[in-house]
Amino acid sequence: MARDVLRFTGVGGQGVLLAGEIFASAKINLGGFGVKTATYTSQVRGGPTVVDIQLDDEEIWYPYAIDGQIDFMLSVADVSYQQFKNGVREGGTIVVDPFLVHPTEEDRKKWNIVEIPIITIAKEEVKLVLTQSVVALAIANTYLDLIDEKTLVDTMLSKVPERFHKPNLLAYELGKKYALEAIEKAKATA
Repeated sequence: MARDVLRFTGVGGQGVLLAGEIFASAKINLGGFGVKTATYTSQVRGGPTVVDIQLDDEEIWYPYAIDGQIDFMLSVADVSYQQFKNGVREGGTIVVDPFLVHPTEEDRKKWNIVEIPIITIAKEEVKLVLTQSVVALAIANTYLDLIDEKTLVDTMLSKVPERFHKPNLLAYELGKKYALEAIEKAKATA
């Protein structure tokens, strides 16, 4: 199996970075190797943040993703999307929150841009904005099918306090649902 390389971007104070930790831990729980490397460009809330995740069955010797080799990116902030999008290989998939991220027409030609309102789902459907990382996790895994779903969900539940299990399970189901709808829509228009 080839190495899978993902990138999640946002701004300081947003929770999408937890998704990277869950992915890496789940891969390790399955006996593979997972590395999460987070970069905080600013110590203040609102600064661009990025987490790169590498998953492999072989040992990973270099912890940083190499620009041009990233298969999948998810972004919930335009400032970090603009700063980190060029690391995604041409033809790769970038999931963006359409209310917060604004890809250009050139971006849409270069990458498979998918619009899913991640923050709105967490805020209005789950009623807990903190669950955005789990919505993002479910979207990424639905697109890439990297980790057995039960292992991923169990790993996620081990990382959140028990009182948040129910909303996070709902967040996972909603993220998966929206991702499946986006995949079907893309097939219908292809």
